[in-house]
Amino acid sequence: MKKQPYFPCLLPMLLLTLLGSANTFAAANIKVIGPLVQETTTNTGAVYNGNILIENTGETPCTARIYQTDYLYYAQGTNIYGTPGENPSSNANWITLGANWVTIPAKDTATVNYKVQVPQNSDLPGTYWSMLMVEPADDQAIRGRKDTITLQTKIRYGIQVITHIGNTGTRRIRFLDRKIITDNGRKILELDIENCGERALFPSVSLQLFSDSGNLIGNFHGRQTRILPTCSIRQRINLPNIPRGKYKALVIVDNGDEYVFGANYDLVIEK
Repeated sequence: MKKQPYFPCLLPMLLLTLLGSANTFAAANIKVIGPLVQETTTNTGAVYNGNILIENTGETPCTARIYQTDYLYYAQGTNIYGTPGENPSSNANWITLGANWVTIPAKDTATVNYKVQVPQNSDLPGTYWSMLMVEPADDQAIRGRKDTITLQTKIRYGIQVITHIGNTGTRRIRFLDRKIITDNGRKILELDIENCGERALFPSVSLQLFSDSGNLIGNFHGRQTRILPTCSIRQRINLPNIPRGKYKALVIVDNGDEYVFGANYDLVIEK
């Protein structure tokens, strides 16, 4: 099955609901314990299980809702939580939740299990993923004065469930854009990188900077970030104490295996 680009209409996220002025409080004291990324490498036709551990840190019982969305993100900062299963690379339809609602006693935890049934399809290449969302129910008890407006904060957690099919899937990246910016007096190279392959990548990004005559100025490093297929990230690489002038740059995107990508640029630092 060939994957097509998906353009629909790591968390936690904070939502504010206007209830009634100066008072702000958490609607429910729940949090997810453990990693917000759960990834498994398996084969087509396989079945595997996972779970989410939810803690209630409050003094009263609370009810949490668990539901699915798709998930895409882009270098400009856009995050899209789409209808589950719409993304051609979604595994949402493979996932069966053990519960969509769970009531957690005060100062206690609850576990929500899920099962992933990978289709028996030899044409499934690469990486598939979706999100399991956990948020407090809308009808949690609210305490406050009747003559005030209260801002209720609702903390929603998103857990990425990622399925890698064996070692399959193409590994490719595309360098989208680059520019040098000044942030609090620091020179920073902003570099947008897209995963245009079928397999998730988790590369480290580095920059070798040379003078216009070819002398090495220094090596600079970005952060290691997961890039899911069709998604993109923005790397910010600090360039400390670099005077104005013309430079040549070699950008290296190293996935930590045999997949290493590079690009050469001419950079100009103007002031």
